[in-house]
Amino acid sequence: MEAGYEKDLLVLPFDHRGSLLKKLFGIEGRQPTQEEAAKYASLKEMIYEGFLESIKMGVPKEKAAVLVDEQFGSKILKDAKSKGIMTCMPTEKSGQDEFDFEHPDFKSHIQRVDPAIVKVLVRYNPDAGKTPNKRQLERLLKVSGCCREIGKKLMFELLVPATPGQLAGVNNDKAKYDLEIRPGLMVRAMNEIQDFGVEPDIWKLEGVERIEDSQALVKQARKRGRKAGIITLGRGEDPEKVREWLKVGAKVKGIIGFAVGRTVFWEPMKLLHEGKITRKDAAMQVASNYKTLVDLWNRERK
Repeated sequence: MEAGYEKDLLVLPFDHRGSLLKKLFGIEGRQPTQEEAAKYASLKEMIYEGFLESIKMGVPKEKAAVLVDEQFGSKILKDAKSKGIMTCMPTEKSGQDEFDFEHPDFKSHIQRVDPAIVKVLVRYNPDAGKTPNKRQLERLLKVSGCCREIGKKLMFELLVPATPGQLAGVNNDKAKYDLEIRPGLMVRAMNEIQDFGVEPDIWKLEGVERIEDSQALVKQARKRGRKAGIITLGRGEDPEKVREWLKVGAKVKGIIGFAVGRTVFWEPMKLLHEGKITRKDAAMQVASNYKTLVDLWNRERK
């Protein structure tokens, strides 16, 4: 299988675990009960119902994909695969500052679920300390090699949280860090990851506001003839910020799409959980929110 990914890829990610279990159920530092797990799985199934509805509404199936976890979404992954929908699954343990595997035998889980794309989420700042970064890279090299061996695409979600020193350098202004400091750090991080031998097919990256920063990220992703694509993640931002990022990305060759989750599903999911709207209404809101972003992408792409 040829390395890289160059087709448009418009992902609805709802592989969230620890963060939303805490928000919805107040669960922290323990596993959910059987009842809580069933309720959370049902909420994820509602999101998937919205995704399926969006395809009926005209979202191009060949560009669309779902990213959901095995723990609460195994039924979804199985059903999507049976319907010819592209599936992605995460391998990382949820809620960790340092990347580690959800399952030590991650390879057997990948083979059993058989997704098209395997995802890792990694917090990596080149200035954050060599030892934890090297530990992460050693683990990531294993999953990169595994994906090559069993013919899966690797999606690398890279987050670059600011160090205290970097934030202090911009007077603790997070927006200024995002605009002026983070893009350069992302390029450096990608370079270190590639040089270690980890080979993502798809980079899932935080949005940037300047075309030249997008172009620098694409240049790095494609260093030495690589064919890796970039998709822009939503980071739970407000819809206006996400739309800005997508408009920038859609104009840059090599940025192939997006993966926007909470911006699409959080409000309807929360309202359904609180019993304030019906399941059908929640799913239709998810469908509409997702289709709005897909339509924006396709429009800006032209």
